[in-house]
Amino acid sequence: MLDYAAPEALMRFAALIAVAALAASQPNPYRTIEGWAKMPEGRTWGATSAVDIDRDGRSIWVAERCGANSCLNSDLPIVLKFDPNGTLVTSFGAGLMIFPHGIHVDRDGNIWVTDGQDNRPRRARGAAPDSPLPPAPATVVGHQVFKFSPDGRRLMTIGTPGGGTGATGFFQPNDIVTDTNGDIYVAEGHGGDNARIVVFDKSGTYLREFGRKGAGPGEFDQPHGLAFDAAGRLFVADRSNNRIQIVDTQGAFIAEWTQFSRPSGIFIDKKGMIYVADSESGSVGNGRARTEKRGIRVGFVKDGRVIALIPDPNDTATNTSAAEGVAADDAGHIYGAEVGPRALKKYVKADR
Repeated sequence: MLDYAAPEALMRFAALIAVAALAASQPNPYRTIEGWAKMPEGRTWGATSAVDIDRDGRSIWVAERCGANSCLNSDLPIVLKFDPNGTLVTSFGAGLMIFPHGIHVDRDGNIWVTDGQDNRPRRARGAAPDSPLPPAPATVVGHQVFKFSPDGRRLMTIGTPGGGTGATGFFQPNDIVTDTNGDIYVAEGHGGDNARIVVFDKSGTYLREFGRKGAGPGEFDQPHGLAFDAAGRLFVADRSNNRIQIVDTQGAFIAEWTQFSRPSGIFIDKKGMIYVADSESGSVGNGRARTEKRGIRVGFVKDGRVIALIPDPNDTATNTSAAEGVAADDAGHIYGAEVGPRALKKYVKADR
């Protein structure tokens, strides 16, 4: 077991031992249910990395990218709630976001969503560098965080439209989580030099920030997902550093776990189980050679031990594949939000 009070060197040694265990194949006790969540007639799934569980422990909230990989110029609702049978029960948020990326359901049942891009003109993928840009929008939006009531009323917006720095906002906010006090933690940085956690009080007032671009303790490189455990420790999916970092609410380093491979999403349930989505290891590579299998790993928060792996069925993919976002309901069913395959999959124990 990993001792959170141990010196840093011991913690790193323990993490290396855990990494060696990845060479052994973890079992997959889950079966996959595809097409579980039923979209309205005529609508197809877009890319999604945002999934969380409703306060009832059974219903599922998702933010998806309007049948594509962006909601630019779309009038489709972005935030969707499905009941335990996969029936759509409510949807909202049309026209508010460009690139919904992270989602969080707080203790009061409110829904928070991060928008990780803006609507400034961009050349089409593969276009020549000197090709003309599309016309500029009349109003710049994006790089913000939104709080909604369960019925879709917008309760709060944090961040400068189009992006900001320091206390004024963020560029590419990836994920959001709230603590027991209601303070708001936003993970920022999907590339480039920005990589930090920004903290606001429950009214949206800036409190502090911590972290910077780097690979050392308390530094981040693409902090992609956030989750709190029952002890109040903040787990950060430090994706481009191929690790989970555990820090306190002030950003002080507690531990580093690499046994969950290259983490994109993190979810911690009420029973102390941790679920980590890796959508970029193996054949995808992305940053450095990765030999671990992609998929969703399941383990224990108390010691970081990995006990199961739901592998990506497409082990030859060269772009992000399988789940980026992950959540688990009170019954232990797992939900994977997929960017590349553009799907929301459900996983249940094979004996159920």
